[in-house]
Amino acid sequence: MKAVINRARNALVVVVVLVMPALASAQYDKTPEGQAFIREMAGRYGFEASRVKALLETAERKDSILESISRPAEKTLEWHQYRKIFIRPERIDQGVEFLSQYREAFERAEDEYGVPASVIAAIIGVETWYGTYKGNHRVLDALATLAFDYPPRSRFFRSELVQYLLMTREQGFDPEELTGSYAGAMGYGQFISSSYRHYAIDFDGDGVADILNNPVDAIGSVANYFRAHHWRQGAPVAERMHNSLPEGSPMLTGELRPTLTVNDYRQAGLSPEADVAADAKARAIRLAGADGPELWLTYHNFYVITRYNHSHLYAMAVFQLANALSEQASQPEKQNGVNNNS
Repeated sequence: MKAVINRARNALVVVVVLVMPALASAQYDKTPEGQAFIREMAGRYGFEASRVKALLETAERKDSILESISRPAEKTLEWHQYRKIFIRPERIDQGVEFLSQYREAFERAEDEYGVPASVIAAIIGVETWYGTYKGNHRVLDALATLAFDYPPRSRFFRSELVQYLLMTREQGFDPEELTGSYAGAMGYGQFISSSYRHYAIDFDGDGVADILNNPVDAIGSVANYFRAHHWRQGAPVAERMHNSLPEGSPMLTGELRPTLTVNDYRQAGLSPEADVAADAKARAIRLAGADGPELWLTYHNFYVITRYNHSHLYAMAVFQLANALSEQASQPEKQNGVNNNS
């Protein structure tokens, strides 16, 4: 009997070893959700079912992606920690160089779309350090993992996978080759697939809207994104208040979209100095700064920045980096290539 048990145990081990590689492979093409996706791409969008099946067959589930999306920096860090990542001398210096290198594209984007060059550069600086770090996850893997193995947002990412295949077909890209962030964002400005299709533009006139490797197209595309989300040229973004609001004040609203007015905050004791109408929408936020709490009054254009990333920490980092770039780029020493920090 003992020999029989041992043989059975050994046989079980062999079965487990043989099955494990199969389990390690995602095999999204064989799941009900994957098969429904294949039918949708073929029936609704005219893809060859065999091609979509082959793509899902090669897509790999990445646990690192699932771990990353569960703990984004915007939800785990305080402002003083988050700020240190982006408002750094080297990021400012490289941003000034980026502005100078592509001055013509930045000036044209600002003229045509009404978005300051410093804001466009700050977005690209925060997202990818001016194209230095654009992500090393294969976009197909990222979107498939999140579409089929991340229930909290599977519907959204399945839609983005649809958009990705449409975008790569339209632009003539190989869907198996593109790389990006853990959430499938791509290029200098880290556009997700739907944003790529809606807002990426051919800004240099070569016939392709390439924000992956073409900084000129990326500059124009970020500007186009902001105009589409109703950036107001010349309007303020945010200003720090020198007085405060009590803890738990109803004037510290939770929604990103501003619902109160400048006059509401004046009546609550704040003294904004920006040239805005009394009935202009505004939102007060309290941030955990390195030296204590910071109270900021934010305006419509701050909300527009949050349309790029739904976080007031992100928007504040973009705002402050843009200010730093604008200030440093205007210094004659920087324009002549002399680093003031040296």
